[in-house]
Amino acid sequence: MIKKVLVANRGEIALRVMRSCYEMGIRSVAVYSTADRTSRHVLFANEAECIGGAQSSDSYLNIDHIIAAAKKHKADAIHPGYGFLSENAEFARRCEAEGITFIGPRPETMEEMGDKISARKKMIEAGVPVVPGTEEPLKSAEEAVKVAKEIGFPVMLKASMGGGGKGMRLITKEEDVIEMYNAAKSEAMSGFGDDTVYIEKFVEEPHHIEFQILGDKHGNVVHLFDRECSVQRRHQKIVEESPSPFINDELRKEMGEKAVAAAKAVGYVGAGTIEFLVDKYHKFYFLEMNTRLQVEHPITEEVVGVDLVKEQLRVAAGEPLRFKQEDLSQRGHAIECRICAEDTEHNFMPSPGVIQQLTIPQGIGARVDSHCYEGYEIPMYYDPMIGKLIVWAVTREYAIERMRRALYEYKITGLTTNIRYLRRIIDVPDFKKGNYNTYFIERNQERLQPRSGFKNDAEPMAVIAAYIDYLMNVDENKSQDATEDSTALTRWRAFGLQKGVLRV
Repeated sequence: MIKKVLVANRGEIALRVMRSCYEMGIRSVAVYSTADRTSRHVLFANEAECIGGAQSSDSYLNIDHIIAAAKKHKADAIHPGYGFLSENAEFARRCEAEGITFIGPRPETMEEMGDKISARKKMIEAGVPVVPGTEEPLKSAEEAVKVAKEIGFPVMLKASMGGGGKGMRLITKEEDVIEMYNAAKSEAMSGFGDDTVYIEKFVEEPHHIEFQILGDKHGNVVHLFDRECSVQRRHQKIVEESPSPFINDELRKEMGEKAVAAAKAVGYVGAGTIEFLVDKYHKFYFLEMNTRLQVEHPITEEVVGVDLVKEQLRVAAGEPLRFKQEDLSQRGHAIECRICAEDTEHNFMPSPGVIQQLTIPQGIGARVDSHCYEGYEIPMYYDPMIGKLIVWAVTREYAIERMRRALYEYKITGLTTNIRYLRRIIDVPDFKKGNYNTYFIERNQERLQPRSGFKNDAEPMAVIAAYIDYLMNVDENKSQDATEDSTALTRWRAFGLQKGVLRV
């Protein structure tokens, strides 16, 4: 039995893991940087330890500091969350060497599936369809030109150790190959310390569809169905839903079987994701495997009814899976929107700052995974995610209606967020119909622009309303020379409205 878990992460995912630990009677240990001292995950945990400065390299990426904190607090397991060290084989090995259970797959599996060329070979051996392309690293720009011509344009140049769109280039004509090859190698070296690149045939009008899988230490593997992740900007997901509105039950069954085969081919243990590209003809190809929990895992939890973190903990403790494939089914429809502190009107620049006012959506079918609160400062050092808004309903149509309502109800002031941008995404006709692919954002650029005159109206109105409420409910604000019938509201009118300062 696992009795105490150190969560080697921050923010909403750290809090998400700790909540499941609490429900299972497992104590949790938070680690935090100096910039995260007041984060909610630190306040929620049973124990907490500062592991370094604000820069990730000094804290959340510092293996020595994290291992030392785990030993100090006598944690018998470490959950890596997602990002940071979650797919770092060296970290998993260090945990193992120190006698600490790593809640995730074996380090050998991370290495096999983290290298995309190695992963392609494994999938071919397992009978999983892959996109036509090279099976060995490209050795030169000249070889890249030759291979691209053989495969046929357009092609996609990718970094072998890449992720998040880094080291990735779409090439549509021969004269661009050499320039793109050099740029991709440089970006790959800068981002991953490895400049190995390869080429794949570009899949036209692709859908990004992934399957959640779970494996135990006894050789059992199941999938927990699909997620549609095609609403992306520069290969970064913005909105996800489950089930996918694009694939039918027959294709879903086939893809699920291949996802399980892929996981079994590498002896997968824990929660992971098999990602596929599906073209307009409903042909699907293996894209990559993420050997960790995904940001969008809550929508799977909502439609399948399984707490993925609890299953991770049980599997890590050596327990067999508690269900078989035939025990699992999808129920209803779930959608997730990523709420971020970013300025969508200025190239999605991060917008760190202090949250002055926060209204979280409530009501049936609404879930918010977030570590933020009023007065909390979004640090400038990390991903600007504020939280994840997840809705569930019995049908996709009702789920869209619920998400529209929840986004309207979600209010954050003090910094710029992408909430209004998400509202516009939900209202695009192609999204409503489920008729979209990974080109959704660029094909709907005009519709996603703010309407004239509505650029920043919501935030000042929310501030005014919050301040009026404050004045009406705080006795201390009554002035000594106020008249008998004076109230905070009448004084607000006298001071502000009558002088023309504000017009509500």
